[in-house]
Formats: sequence, C-alpha cells, structure tokens
Amino acid sequence: MANDDSWGHWAFAGSEPGPDLNIFSARYDTFIHPVTGKPLRATILETAQWVHVVARTASGDFVLVRQFRFGAREVTLEVPAGLVDTGEDPQAAAARELREETGFVSDAWSDLGAVYQNPASHTSLCHLWLADDAKATGETSPDAGEHLQSLVLSAADVAAAVRDGRIRNPYTVVALSRVLDLRA
Repeated sequence: MANDDSWGHWAFAGSEPGPDLNIFSARYDTFIHPVTGKPLRATILETAQWVHVVARTASGDFVLVRQFRFGAREVTLEVPAGLVDTGEDPQAAAARELREETGFVSDAWSDLGAVYQNPASHTSLCHLWLADDAKATGETSPDAGEHLQSLVLSAADVAAAVRDGRIRNPYTVVALSRVLDLRA
C-alpha cells in the first residue's frame, strides 16, 4: 500500500509552551480531528535526537553496556547510546557515545537508519549506527548520571539475551535487529 500523507491528517491549530522537564520540554499542540472537526489538545515532548550504536569487534563480538536506569529502577543491558548534542552530527554523536561509555572506537561506520522515539508524543528521532572493527582504548568518560560496565558478548549470547529478556530496551532490540537475526 502506498504511503498517502493526506489520509487521516489532523490540521494543526496552535501550540503553547509547557514545562521544562530536564531532558524533555513539554508543549501543548491543538489539532483538529479530520472527521469530526473537534479540537484535541495533545501533550508533545520535545527532546534532542538520540543515537544507539551497535559496536562489533573484528572477531564479530558485540560491545554492550550495563547501567542503572532510573525509570525502570534496575540495571539494564543495552548498546551504547545517548543524546545528540545541539549542532552535532548524529554519526559524530555515535562515535562520541561509544568512546565515552565503553572506551571503544571505530573507523568503520554504517548508518542503520532512524526510528521515532515515540511518534505519538515525542518529536525526536533515534539514529541507529553500526561501528565495525571496534577497538578498545580503555579510556571512558561517562556522564555524571552514568555508572557503566562494558561487556563484550558473542552474537549468539546477544541474540539469546534478547530472546530471554535480559535485553529489553526497545531501541537496543531494534538496532541489533538491523545487524543480527534475533528470532528464536
């Protein structure tokens, strides 16, 4: 089926600012229902773009990080990831996040595409990158809110971690699915 951008389009009727929520800024947009003509006020969260990095070593192993996630209140297993700084190119952000979080670097980058964080309520895109032939430098520089442990796992162990639920971050799963067959 062809993408018809005009079908179901809600007309934009205005916007008003909301609170600054640290990594998000809220705003309230009003849209007009395409059938009923009634207005609907939607809460929109604005944030910078994100990057998620699938880092693969020369031997084919994958570099992941364990870290405490405040929302889930648990330690998660994920690919290196983070915000794209204002004016920063997403690939440069991916390289920076990989180095800061894991101490790994790469000269072999492939763009795996981008996905919306949550198009229902968020403005940002999450850019997915593959860093091949990743090499450890040992030098990390995590942000103040991060306490990270780098792990190097085989492709089979990564796929098993997705299937058994040890990896539950959806952007990590999507990024890995662009490189690995994660089916059981």
